[in-house]
Amino acid sequence: MSENPFEVKVPVGRSSSPSIRFSQKSKEETASELQTDIAVGLSNSQDILNRRSLHGINELSNDEEESIVIKFLSKFYEDPLILLLIGSAIISFWMGNVDDAISITLAIVIVVSVGFVQEYRSEKSLEALNKLVPAEAHLTRNGSTSTVLASTLVPGDLVHFTQGDRIPADVRLTDAVHLTIDESNLTGENRPVKKTTNPIIYETNDIPPVTIRNSIAFMGTLVRDGHGSGIVVATGAKTEFGAVFEMMSEIEKPKTPLQQAMDKLGKDLSVFSFAVIGVICLIGILQGRSWLDMFQISVSLAVAAIPEGLPIIVTVTLALGVLRMARRKAIVRRLPSVETLGSVNVICSDKTGTLTQNHMTVTKIWATDFKGSFNSPFLVVEKLDDNTLHHQLTKNMQKTLEAGNICNNARYSRENEKYIGNPSDIAIVECLPHFGLDDIRGTKQRVYELPFSSVRKYMAICAHSGDLNKSETFVKGATEKVLLLSNRYFDENGDIKPLTDEIRKEIGEKSHALANDGLRVLAFARNNKKYINEKENEEPSELIFSGLVGMKDPPRPNVGRSIALLMKGGVHVIMITGDSPTTAINIAKQIGMPIVGDHSVMTGDQIENLSEERLAEAIHNVSVFARTTPEHKVTIVKALQRRGDIVAMTGDGVNDAPALKLADIGIAMGKNGTDVAKEAADMVLTDDDFSTILNAIEEGKGIFFNIQNFITFQLSTSIAALTLIALATFFGLPNPLNAMQILWINILMDGPPAQSLGVEPVDHEVMNRPPRKRNDKILTHQVIKRVLQSAAMIILGTLYIFIREMTDNEITARDTTMTFTCFVMYDMFNALSCRHYSKSIFEIGLDNQMFNFAVIGSLIGQLCAIYVPFFQAIFQTEALYFSDLLHLLFLTSTVFIGDEIRKYLLKQKSSGSNGFNVNFGV
Repeated sequence: MSENPFEVKVPVGRSSSPSIRFSQKSKEETASELQTDIAVGLSNSQDILNRRSLHGINELSNDEEESIVIKFLSKFYEDPLILLLIGSAIISFWMGNVDDAISITLAIVIVVSVGFVQEYRSEKSLEALNKLVPAEAHLTRNGSTSTVLASTLVPGDLVHFTQGDRIPADVRLTDAVHLTIDESNLTGENRPVKKTTNPIIYETNDIPPVTIRNSIAFMGTLVRDGHGSGIVVATGAKTEFGAVFEMMSEIEKPKTPLQQAMDKLGKDLSVFSFAVIGVICLIGILQGRSWLDMFQISVSLAVAAIPEGLPIIVTVTLALGVLRMARRKAIVRRLPSVETLGSVNVICSDKTGTLTQNHMTVTKIWATDFKGSFNSPFLVVEKLDDNTLHHQLTKNMQKTLEAGNICNNARYSRENEKYIGNPSDIAIVECLPHFGLDDIRGTKQRVYELPFSSVRKYMAICAHSGDLNKSETFVKGATEKVLLLSNRYFDENGDIKPLTDEIRKEIGEKSHALANDGLRVLAFARNNKKYINEKENEEPSELIFSGLVGMKDPPRPNVGRSIALLMKGGVHVIMITGDSPTTAINIAKQIGMPIVGDHSVMTGDQIENLSEERLAEAIHNVSVFARTTPEHKVTIVKALQRRGDIVAMTGDGVNDAPALKLADIGIAMGKNGTDVAKEAADMVLTDDDFSTILNAIEEGKGIFFNIQNFITFQLSTSIAALTLIALATFFGLPNPLNAMQILWINILMDGPPAQSLGVEPVDHEVMNRPPRKRNDKILTHQVIKRVLQSAAMIILGTLYIFIREMTDNEITARDTTMTFTCFVMYDMFNALSCRHYSKSIFEIGLDNQMFNFAVIGSLIGQLCAIYVPFFQAIFQTEALYFSDLLHLLFLTSTVFIGDEIRKYLLKQKSSGSNGFNVNFGV
C-alpha cells in the first residue's frame, strides 16, 4: 500500500479541488481565471468582500460544540457523589420527608451549577489561549505588501513566504526561489519537496496525487528553504489540509504535571476522606442515629471534604495567568510551561531584536578609495547631512551600496509607509536616499538567488538589466566568508586588482574595528559572471571585493534593568549571537552583562572543539557566545542541562527549532520569528523584547504561590469540616451541621472565594526569590503547618460555639445556625489570611477586586441563609441577633489574627539573615 493517503483515497468531492485544477494551469492562466494580478494582487475592495462572503473565512473549525444545556444536564449523572445525593433526595421523598427532599434537590442544583460554571470558565479560558497566536500571512493587495491575519485571505490574493513561514492557504506558485517545503504533516513524507512555478503535466486520467503537485504550496505546510510568492486558489475547508482536517478525530490534550499532581493529591485525600466518612457513618448508626440522617450527612460530607474542584481551579488559575501574561506581551502556548517558568535559572538570549531594538541603521561605510574624515578611516554616515554624504560618496562605496541594494529582499508597504523584511536589508535600502541613490531593483531582472542562511553566511543574486548575456553576480555576507569567495578587489582608483594577503589583512582589520564599535558588519562583492548554481553546493567564485558596511542596532531601553533584576534573583543571562566577539562584548557591556576576562566569552569554533562534558565544565562563567550557528544552540542547551540547569532559550529561525524544543522553555519571537520557531517554542514574545521574559518569569512564580495559597484555604476548610463532624460523632454529640449547610460550605470552598485566591496580583518581590527547584513539592512542610494551624483554630472555635449553644443536649435551629455561621465566617477570615504566605494583609492591601467581591457575595449569601424565610427552610436556620453576629465576628477573626502573628514571627525570625525567607518563608 502506498504511504501517501491521497493516492489511496480521495475524500468525497475532492476530485476537482482547486489545487488539482490550478496545479495543471500556468500562473498566467491562474491569474486570469481568478481575476487577479501576479504583481499587484487584488485591487477592488468590494470584490474582496464579495469573495469573502462567497468562500467564507480562511479557517478550519471543529464540528459544532455540544449544547451547553446538554453539558449542564450531564453533570447530574457523571459524578457518583451527585448521584448519591439524588438517591438521598428520592429516599427522603419516599419516606415522607418532603422538606428534606426539596432542600437536597435545591442543594444539588446549586452545587452542580457552581461546578459547571467553573469547568465552563476553564474551557473558555483554554479556548482563548488557542487564539493567542493567530496565523499570519504576508499579503500584497493593490501593490502594497503588509502582514495580515491568514483568516482574511480570499482566493485571488497574492501572498509571499520565506524560510520558516507556514503556508496560509493553498497557493499556486508564481515565484519560487530555492523553495523547498516540508509537507510531512500532509503527506507523511519527511523529505522537503522542491517547488517550481511550472504547471504539472499528468498523463493519466487519474487524480494527480499531492506529492507531485509541485506548483502548489499547501495550507499548513512549512517553508524549509528559500522564498516564494503565489496566488491563493483555495481557503479553509476547500484546501487539501481542510479535507484531512475533516477526517481527523479530536485528541484530548494531556494534563499538565501540576494538574496530574493535583489529581493525585485529590485521589489521596478522597481515599482518606472516604475512610473517615465511612467510620463516622458506621459509628453514628451503631449509636442509634437515623440511618437516613447519617447517609445524608455522609454523602454531603463526601461532597464537601473531597476536593474535586482542585484540578479545575488549578486549570483556571493557570489559564487566567497565561491570559494575564498575554496582556504583558508574553504568550504561553503550553500550560506546563507556566510551572517551569518559576524554575528557570539560565536564560540564553539572541542579541538582535531581543536584547537590541532590531532596527538597523547604516552608520559607517568603508572602501579602499575612501581617504577618511573626522579623524576616522570610515565614512561616518550618522554624523553627516545628505549634502555632505552625496559629495563624499566614492565609486567603490557606490558599488558597495549597489550590491547591497540588489542583494536585498525588503519590500515597501504603502499601508505602513515603511519597508518590511530583514532589518539589515531595510537599513541598506533606507540609507540610499541619503547618498542621492535610487532603489534600482526595478531595473534589474533576477536570474537566480541563493538565499542567506546561517550555514552559508552569505547571499547571492544573479541579475541583468535586459541582456541575459551581461548578467552579474552580487554577494553580501560575513567578512571572512566573502573574502574566501573573492580573489580580486577594487583598488583606490576603482581598478580591479588581485586580492593579496596584505589587502586581506587590511580588510580584516577594518572589519574588526567596526565590530569593536558594536556594529554588525557586512561585506560586499560582485563579478561579471552568470551564476546559476545548477550543481548542488556550488558557490559563486572569483568575486571582486568592493567594501564594508557597519550597522548599529542599539540595545532596548529597559533591557539593562531586566538583566540586573534577573541576576539578583539568581538567573544567569547568556547572550548568543552570530556576530563577532568584539561586537557582542561591546553590546554586552552596554546592557550590564558581567564580562570578566576571556573566560566570559566563547566562540562557535571553541564550542566545536570541546566535548559536551568539557563544555558543561567550561560554561559556568560564560556570558557571551559569539560567531555561533543555530546548531551551537543545541550544544549549549545540552551542556547547561547536563549541569542540572533549567534553561530558557530564545530563537526566531527555522534552525533554532531543535534548540527551542530541547530547552525547558523555548521562547520564540512574535514579530520576526518564523512559524517553525513559534510552533517549536513554549512561549512567544509578541514584542520581541527581552524585558518581557522577566515579566513572564515573574508571573510564573506568582501563579505558583497563588496555587499554594488556595490549596492552603481548601485543605484547611476540608479538614476542619471533616474533623468537626468526626469529633461530634465520636463523642456522641448531635451533628453540628446538617447536610444542606455542609453543601453550602463546599460551594464556598470550591467557588469564587477559592478561585479569587488564584488570581491574586503578583508580588514583585517574588523576583528576589531564587528559582524554584524542578522537584519542589507544592505541599511543603510550611504549607502543611499553616493548613493544620488554620484548621485547628476553626475546629476549636466552631466546637466551642456548638457546645456553648447546645446546653440541653438537644439540637435546635438556633444551635445549628450559630455553628453554621461561625464556620462560614471562619472560612472568610481564613481566605483573607491565605492571600499571601508571609506578608500581612495590611502590607498587600485590598487590590484583588475578585476576592473582595467573592467574600462580600459569600457573606450576603450567608445572611440570606439566616434571614430570608425561603432559605431558612432549606438550610433549617433561624434569624440571629445582631449581638450574635458581633460575637461570632470577634471569635472567627482569631484565625486571621493567628496567621498575622505567624507572619510577624516569621519576619522577625528571618530579618537580617535571609531576605528571601522574609518575603516567602519557604
